[in-house]
Amino acid sequence: MQKPIFRLLQYAKGYKSKIIAASLFSIVNKLFDIAPEILIGAAIDVVVSKENSFLAGFGVQDPWHQILVLGGLTFFIWLGESTFEYLYMIYWRNLAQWLQHDLRVDSYSHIQSLDLSYFEDKNTGNLISILNDDINQLERFLDGGANQMLQTLTAVVGVGAVFFYLSPTIAVLAFLPIPAIIVGAFYFQKKAIPLYAVVREKVGALSTRLNNNLSGIVTIKSFSKEKQEAQALAGESQAYVKANKEAIAVSSAFIPIIRMAILAGFMATFILGAWKVFNGELGVGSYGVLVFLTQRLLWPLTGLASTVDLYQRAMASTKRVLDLLNVPVEISSGPIQKQKLQGHFQFKNVNFKYKTGNLVLKNLNVEILPSKTTAFVGSTGSGKSTLVKLLLRFYEPTQGEIFLDNENLVNYDSHCLRQRVGLVSQDVFLFHGTIKENIAYAKPEASMDEVLKASQLAEAHEFIEKLPEGYDTIIGERGQKLSGGQRQRISIARAILKDPDVLILDEATSAVDNETEAAIQKSLNVITKNRTTIIIAHRLSTIVNADQIYVLENGEVEQSGQHKELIEKTGQYKTLWGVQTGQSQ
Repeated sequence: MQKPIFRLLQYAKGYKSKIIAASLFSIVNKLFDIAPEILIGAAIDVVVSKENSFLAGFGVQDPWHQILVLGGLTFFIWLGESTFEYLYMIYWRNLAQWLQHDLRVDSYSHIQSLDLSYFEDKNTGNLISILNDDINQLERFLDGGANQMLQTLTAVVGVGAVFFYLSPTIAVLAFLPIPAIIVGAFYFQKKAIPLYAVVREKVGALSTRLNNNLSGIVTIKSFSKEKQEAQALAGESQAYVKANKEAIAVSSAFIPIIRMAILAGFMATFILGAWKVFNGELGVGSYGVLVFLTQRLLWPLTGLASTVDLYQRAMASTKRVLDLLNVPVEISSGPIQKQKLQGHFQFKNVNFKYKTGNLVLKNLNVEILPSKTTAFVGSTGSGKSTLVKLLLRFYEPTQGEIFLDNENLVNYDSHCLRQRVGLVSQDVFLFHGTIKENIAYAKPEASMDEVLKASQLAEAHEFIEKLPEGYDTIIGERGQKLSGGQRQRISIARAILKDPDVLILDEATSAVDNETEAAIQKSLNVITKNRTTIIIAHRLSTIVNADQIYVLENGEVEQSGQHKELIEKTGQYKTLWGVQTGQSQ
C-alpha cells in the first residue's frame, strides 16, 4: 500500500502551489540562517589578515571598509531571514488550517454518505477521534514539523557545500555521522510506525468510552455506577498511557545516539581544523566558519528525533483519516429526481438480512397504495422498522426488488427521495438548540406562522407556550430538558412542517399519554388525508382507520386487510386487539 505521506500529497494536490511556496520559503530562510556564521568567519579573517583577507580579493582593501561591508551584509541577511521566516510560518500554518479544515469536512461528509451497514460494527467515539484528534495531529506536524525537516535537509546541503569548498578533508570527517543519523532515523521510524498505530487505536477506544459514558450519564447515576465507570475509564486511559510509553521509549532512545554521532563530527572539525591552522593549511577565518557551521549543522539534528516522532504520529493519524475517506459507498444513488412522489410502493419477493444474523424479511410481497394509509403491526423483531429502512434506501434488499411509482427504487436519487419522505421515529433525536430551530430543521426558512401551525397540529403548542422562553427555549443535547412525550410531539411537528409526499410514523405516539395520543390522532387524520402514510404501531388503536394493515411475524406477512376484517379472523391481530382492549379470554 502507498505510504501515508504520498497519499496525503495526492489528497492535497489542490494546494500544490502553496506547498511549493511554503517549502521554498523554508529553504531560503535556512540559507539566510547559516550565512551569519560565514560572515563571522569572514570578520575574523579581516581582523587577522587585514589587507590580505579573503574579502580583499573582491577589491575592498581597507580593513575598516571590509568590516562595514560585512556589517551591511549582516543587516540584509538578518532582514532576509526574518522576512522568509514570517513567510514560511504564514504559509505552513495557513496550509495546516486549510488542510485540516478540508480533511475534517470531507471526512464528515463522507461519513454521512456511508451506508448504515458501515455503522453496525463501528463506534461513534472512534469516528470522533479520527475527525478531531487525528486531524489535529496532522495539523501539529504541518505547523512545525514539515518546516523542520526541510530546513534540516537544507542545512546539510548548504553547509556541506561550504565545508567541501573550504576543506574537503574536514568535510568528509564532519559529515561521517550524518549517514549514521539517517540510518538511525529510518530504523527508529520503522520501529515507531506500529507503536503509533496502537496509540491511535487507544485514543479511539478512550474517546468511545468518554462518549458513551457522557451520553449515558442518567443510566450511570440511576444504577450508582459512577465508581465502576470511573475505574473502566481509568483502564482505557492507562492503556493509552502504556501505548504512548512504548512509543516514547523507542523515540527517546534516538536522541542519545544522535548526540554521540554529533560529538564525533564536531570533534573532527574542532581538532583537525586547528591542526590545519597550526600548519598553515587553513586560515583562521575559515577555521572559525567550519567550527560555527559544524554546530549550526549538527546540533539541530538533536531535534530530528522529536521531528521524526511528530512525523510518525501525523502519518499514523493521516492513514486513519485517509482510510476512512476510502471506505466505499455501497448504496449508489440513482439518476431519478422527482419533485413530487405519488408514494406507490411495491415489495416484490424481498429478502433482507444484516451483515450478521438470520433473514429479517423473508419473501416479502406487500403493496403500499398512493394517498392511502398503510399500517404494519407485529411483535418486536418482526421486521417492521427494517422495512422502513429499506424504503428510505438506508439498506438494499438482499434479494428481490422494491418499486416506487412503478420505478425500481435503486434508480432514485437517494437525497431527493428522502427530501420527499417525512419520518417520525420512535427513537427521537433532537439537536441542541431552541425548540423553533428543531421544528424548522427540515425547513429553516419557515415563517413563525408555519412553525406554530405545525406545532398545533402535533399537539405541542400548548406545552411549548408554558416554557420560560417559549419557542426560544434551549432544549439541551438530545432534548434532555423535555419529557419523552414532548420530544415526540416536536418530532411530529418537524415532520409536518416538512410537508412530505410520504409520511412514515414509526411508533410516533409511543411516549405520549392516551389523552395526547387521541388529540394527535385527530390531527393526523387531517395531516394524512390525500398523502401516502405508513404507520408502524404496537397500539392498534392508532391504526383502526388505516386503509390496509399488514401483520408481520418473523419477517413474513401473516395477515393483511382492514381493521374490521382482521378482528373477525382468527390470528395474531385479533389476539393483540383482545389483549389491548381487555377483551381477551
